[in-house]
Amino acid sequence: MQSPICAMLGIEFPLLAFSHCRDVVVAVSKAGGMGVFGAAALPPERLEEELAWIDEHIGGRPYGVDLIVPNSFVGKGEAPSSAIAKVPETHLNFAADLLEKHGVDPAGLSEAMAGRQSFGDNMQEDGAAKLLEVAFRHPIALIANALGVPPPLMLELGKRHGVPVAALVGTRDHALTQVRAGVDILVVAGGEAGGHCGEVATMVLVPEVAAAVEAVGANTPILAAGGIVTGRQMAAAMAMGAHGAWTGSVWLTTAEAETNPVVKEKMLAASSRDTVRSKSRTGKPSRQLRSPWTDAWEAEDAPKPLPMPLQSLVSEPALRKIDKLSEGGHEGAKALATYWVGQGVGLMNEAMGAGQVVQEFKQDWVAACERLNGFIGD
Repeated sequence: MQSPICAMLGIEFPLLAFSHCRDVVVAVSKAGGMGVFGAAALPPERLEEELAWIDEHIGGRPYGVDLIVPNSFVGKGEAPSSAIAKVPETHLNFAADLLEKHGVDPAGLSEAMAGRQSFGDNMQEDGAAKLLEVAFRHPIALIANALGVPPPLMLELGKRHGVPVAALVGTRDHALTQVRAGVDILVVAGGEAGGHCGEVATMVLVPEVAAAVEAVGANTPILAAGGIVTGRQMAAAMAMGAHGAWTGSVWLTTAEAETNPVVKEKMLAASSRDTVRSKSRTGKPSRQLRSPWTDAWEAEDAPKPLPMPLQSLVSEPALRKIDKLSEGGHEGAKALATYWVGQGVGLMNEAMGAGQVVQEFKQDWVAACERLNGFIGD
């Protein structure tokens, strides 16, 4: 395809798949797109294991790595262990009470909270540097930062190794800041997106950013993101100024995905109205599947979510316990179970392999383009 994304990344079809599952990454890259491995929560030694496995199974196809290194957060520059001391008892008690109301024993949450420290470590410059060192030991074709301007080291290593650097943006102004910083690819994520997202809809944000980038004389390629789970949506985004698509939610219900089976079934049955954009999971607005867990944190009597990364220290240990128990059939945990997913979940009605999803994207994209051409006439 004649897209600058294909030329820049060495891929056949400008469809990028963000996933925490290495099997999905491999399957998408082998099908002609590009898998991007989400590494933000992994310690360096675990990332080394995962990337070594990908290298062994991907057959030389291009793939990328995604990190989260925000420009500002509580505890930035401090010892990571200090974060735990900043978590108020009110929030820990609220999470524990919520579990108990659904028959889930909250015992062990404090110990599990200490085990979440690697996530906070990785957002610090030193922690991110260790992950970057691991990533660039492997033949990655893309490195991405999910929150804010990539750290100088990421930009420097990208240039040194000839690896494009991508960054997610949720506003026009953020996009221009990234262009000035020297980012190679803009991932323009609308508010429909799963996980961290802004407020502006993809339909509005993509052409707004495309026009702004063109106005400053830049030619930074754009990947549209947010609610895109079909080829026709991808074609629409490209008609509005994008050069391809960055996707995440659609891979959560694939055969290869490690998504909790309970949550996977919920997603397959969900409508586009069954998600909520909330700070209750990480401290920054992120879209997730609605459940009694998310409803409780949105209630008027709920404590205000803590800033990143403190809220994750409250939510993730509890949600990990919920996942484990729900997979074992615990009814209360099954009700509470949730995960990040975008509004496109309403179009995710069938489980299939990741490679098949790529092929359906291609076919749907072609059909959409042919449909548009049909309106032109002779």
